Amino acid sequence: MVFSSHIFIFYFLPLVVGIYYLLLWRGAGSNVRHFFLTCAGMVFYGWWNPWFVLLMLGTTTLDYNLGRMIVNAGDNQRRKKLAVVLSVVSNLGALAFFKYTAFAIESAQSVAHAMHWGDLAVPEFFRNIILPAGISFYVFQSLSYCIDLYRGHARPAESFLDFTCFVSLFPHLVAGPIVRYGIIADQMRHREHTVEKFSLGITRFGFGLAKKILLADPMGGIADAAFGAGAGNLSTFSAWIGVIAYAFQIYFDFSAYSDMAIGLAKMLGFYFVENFNSPYKSESITDFWRRWHMSLSTFLRDYLYIPLGGNRHGTARTYVNLMLTMVIGGLWHGASWNFVIWGGIHGGMLSLERMMGKNSFYGSWPKPLKIAITFFILLITWVFFRAETFEVATRYLAVMFGAGPQLVSTAPLLNAEMLRNFNMVQFIICALGVWAMPNTQTILHKFVWWKALIGLVLFVLAIAMMFTRGHSPFLYFQF
Repeated sequence: MVFSSHIFIFYFLPLVVGIYYLLLWRGAGSNVRHFFLTCAGMVFYGWWNPWFVLLMLGTTTLDYNLGRMIVNAGDNQRRKKLAVVLSVVSNLGALAFFKYTAFAIESAQSVAHAMHWGDLAVPEFFRNIILPAGISFYVFQSLSYCIDLYRGHARPAESFLDFTCFVSLFPHLVAGPIVRYGIIADQMRHREHTVEKFSLGITRFGFGLAKKILLADPMGGIADAAFGAGAGNLSTFSAWIGVIAYAFQIYFDFSAYSDMAIGLAKMLGFYFVENFNSPYKSESITDFWRRWHMSLSTFLRDYLYIPLGGNRHGTARTYVNLMLTMVIGGLWHGASWNFVIWGGIHGGMLSLERMMGKNSFYGSWPKPLKIAITFFILLITWVFFRAETFEVATRYLAVMFGAGPQLVSTAPLLNAEMLRNFNMVQFIICALGVWAMPNTQTILHKFVWWKALIGLVLFVLAIAMMFTRGHSPFLYFQF
């Protein structure tokens, strides 16, 4: 089930919110409300494939009990380490099995072909593994619980129900933000339900839906046409338009999901961390990672970069740690060498910027120029992120820089399919949205009635447009 579907908007959401507030009005305790939210989360997650609910329940049950093992170990550090190692191995093992088995088989087959060994015999079972939606997100959230308990950064969940409710809470279940239990623990037992908070939540949801339907999806049509064009069917200009459209698409698509998730959480009385802060206004790649998918960047910093040693073991080790963190972060996004390259470029840029220092490289240049250079670098990385294969990525980059086969035409600047999807007004609105306008959380920092009215208008427009299109899942569902 996706937020931008009529089933969710007209059936699931009103029913869940209505029953939740009915329980609240009748004085039901937190256990009853959390049981209901847990059941709602299971229905939401199992809508596509009910069997995946068992996997989520399995990792949740294991981490809750390993968390109890850590708490009950007292001063027994050996027992604590055993519990946290079991949590890390089991969670990452499940993630690796479902997400990377096919990638490992494909890579092994490539090596076998290169060595002229022929095809490897692979059981059919391993060829048909289906990636459960959102596994990368809920595994990280469940895993962080045990690590935080081990470090003393979080209090244990008061009950298995509380922890299960936290993991299965449908607003953040499938595509984040990555919420840590330590941040939300107090809210599990004590949170406010106010008219202002609920109104802000509805308005935030409306803004997010509009960003997804009215901006991200049209940009996706342009990007799909550009990256799907065969050799000799794309001009240099079209290639640049296509990758810029993809940059707009992935930002408005994912930030829309975060807006909707944060809005839904507010409607239920929860506060979620912000996930985006105008990332295309970044003046460097380092700045970009302070603004883009902030819940992931802080997760990678706290649970990977710092444990690897961070910047505590010399300059060379720092650069190695940055590269490892970003390459692994790239692989987290998808099982493909393109994601490894994407992460490697980001890791290389982070290392280079750290090497050059704040006052070197392009640090003293005018702010608009720094933003433009950063966006240019990001566009290069987005090619690898979007292209289905390495060959498609290199061919696309070649066309972008005039070195590949191009569309031979003196008529339209874009090919026919891209022209059908191209809307200059939407393209300009996207550009204004990322560079000239304040972001959603800034606009909706406080509730004002006219903001709610704008949110309502955007919601109605998005709904009207939604019924003219087919199924449109969020991009990060595949990660």
